[in-house]
Amino acid sequence: MLKLIRAWLRMGVLEGGVTSLTGAGTPQGSPISPLLANVALHLLDEAWQEHGGQRMGVLVRFADDFVVVSPTRERAEQARELAAEVLDGLGMRLHPEKSGVVCLSRGGQGFDFLGFHHHKVESWKWRGRFYLQRYPSQRALGVLRDKIRAATSRSRTERPVAAVVAELNPVLRGWAGYFRNGNSARKFTAVDQYVHERLAIFTSSKHGLSGRNWATRYTYGWISRLGVFRLTRNGHRATVHAQR
Repeated sequence: MLKLIRAWLRMGVLEGGVTSLTGAGTPQGSPISPLLANVALHLLDEAWQEHGGQRMGVLVRFADDFVVVSPTRERAEQARELAAEVLDGLGMRLHPEKSGVVCLSRGGQGFDFLGFHHHKVESWKWRGRFYLQRYPSQRALGVLRDKIRAATSRSRTERPVAAVVAELNPVLRGWAGYFRNGNSARKFTAVDQYVHERLAIFTSSKHGLSGRNWATRYTYGWISRLGVFRLTRNGHRATVHAQR
């Protein structure tokens, strides 16, 4: 998938998710949900082959989420019509809020897919050249921040700091493992800073300390001694020639 994305520099993209017309289905997050989606949407894969979908673009699908990368907007619209027709026969439809056509050309839009945001960014090394980069989407960052905030809530200061770190580390390790192959360096730095701030505020509250000078109380050395998983230290960062 990485090789395909890096080649998709000037193409229109149809991004879509599906939803049932009846409202029935498996709950989101259910272990069986991706399997059932693959069984049902195998018909979309077959229709794509039978109706010459290759001329419209490249279909990339995971369970009920998919993108079609097309050379023109017209072909992306044709792909959307074909997908809508196939899904209608299955009693499903394109999700109105998660589906649309975006342009990836210079100065164009980006799109979210499987937790990553894909966007063309100008190279800082070779001005005038644009490269498609991917990094954690705002939604993915929001979900992670909610977990960090819940673990470091000031309403739970009866817990030892070590217990909070033990709760956070598997979450951070898993998140870094998923997003490590991309252009995630800046996002990783922001997450590390947020974890540091939340743990410092938690510890301040635990000891009845007030004020916002937590950075001078709880330094980088302090958080390192706690054994907090650091994304910038442990997450592999791909070579980056563009910045956003």
